[in-house]
Amino acid sequence: MKESRLSRRQLLGLLGAAGGAFATTALAACSGAAPSPTATAQPAPSSAGNAPAPTPTSAPATAAAAAPTATTAPASGATPAPSSPTPAAQPTAAASAQGELVFGSPLGLTGPNAVEGKLTKNGYDLWVKVVNQAGGIKAGGKTYTVSIKYYDDASKPDQSAQLTERLITQDGIKLLFGPYGSPTTFQASSIAEKYKVPMVEGNGAAENIFSRGYKYIFGTLSPARQYGAVMLDMALHLDPKPKTVVILSANDNFSLEVGTGAENFAKQQGLTVAQHQKYPANATDLSAIVTQAKQANPDVMLNSGHLPESLAIMKSAKELDFNPKLFCFTVGPTTPNFLSTLKEAAEYVVASSQWTDAEKWQGTDIFGTPQKFSELYQKEYGEVPDYHAADGGSVGVAMQAAIEKANSIEPEAVRDALATLDIMTFYGPIKFDERGINATHPMAVQQIQKGKLLTVWPADVAEAKPLYPTPEWSKR
Repeated sequence: MKESRLSRRQLLGLLGAAGGAFATTALAACSGAAPSPTATAQPAPSSAGNAPAPTPTSAPATAAAAAPTATTAPASGATPAPSSPTPAAQPTAAASAQGELVFGSPLGLTGPNAVEGKLTKNGYDLWVKVVNQAGGIKAGGKTYTVSIKYYDDASKPDQSAQLTERLITQDGIKLLFGPYGSPTTFQASSIAEKYKVPMVEGNGAAENIFSRGYKYIFGTLSPARQYGAVMLDMALHLDPKPKTVVILSANDNFSLEVGTGAENFAKQQGLTVAQHQKYPANATDLSAIVTQAKQANPDVMLNSGHLPESLAIMKSAKELDFNPKLFCFTVGPTTPNFLSTLKEAAEYVVASSQWTDAEKWQGTDIFGTPQKFSELYQKEYGEVPDYHAADGGSVGVAMQAAIEKANSIEPEAVRDALATLDIMTFYGPIKFDERGINATHPMAVQQIQKGKLLTVWPADVAEAKPLYPTPEWSKR
């Protein structure tokens, strides 16, 4: 592999230089996929007036249970997804605590984003367990065990907003963990802003979430435009160097921002963008889109979407004998479901990742290193964590750091502490800019090789070199 021309920090700087202009462009591009800021400034009607009220269960912070089991919002009429293992606190930690601090989260445990939602919940719950085992959170002269009250927003933005309002106005929640996904986070954060309740989230990357002048929303993850750029940066260091790219984008606000960012970066670096096609979010048949992409005969195909679309594209690519030199995806390949569904057809696929356990961060937080987080996660859930779970863990880490910095659990004090937070964690640096974005957090690239998800970029943390070019389907 050739020597890298752009370091992780240089790439972040290049992307950041156009941040303000890009955010404005992205807002305009997303107008058909997400509500305007004006429309979401006022919350949706309370769920109590539109559907049967959810009946959450929140286990007390005792020696037997430190975190509540997952709760559901039957407003969707859906059968709740099975809850993840409920973490339990050690007796010594529970016995020493002087109170319980309950956070709230509207989270997609059913619907099209249920897989990623459950991975996010796993990260939240692992943080709860580890914090309680360590003795809880200290603030204002008291020690608190922690728990999270969940409602299932069924992956629906309007329902996420309604349930956020319920958590605040009926359940008395003063500190929020975000939902999964940019559309739901866009809506839910408007409710948090209205009631001045801090929300920390790790799975809503669209910059239009943060471009409304809000003061109570903070995202621990890298912004959307980095997802495509980091994969194209890697591709530019491969041999033979690719010359053309086709970009496919689902029409949700996150995916559109990724697609626009990837197109801008490609053109800046001299790549020809042969096509940039948009398709309906959560589509399960994308054969027509893949057929058009095949006609362009690109060196790189980059898809900006989520797990359902990534599966549909790879199935169609095999059926239609579509053979770019590199398949690149945003959300999908890092989840266990991608490999278990596609099996051998998943080989050689690369994906952008907010975090991998091959990285070398040395944090001051409760997890400390990526390897420690991975070890604890595998022990709890029986599988290697993907970045969605680490995103979830990072939310807890940031919230805990802010509470301890503020020495308070009061919303205003915690918000002010979040705004000035500057820490190194198992997840990497967490430092929010004036919009609430963790703009210093870099991304990585992973590739499926012989049934394993390996970090292949950047070179300083890579477990293996990228396998390239991808063999044609007929030669695998």
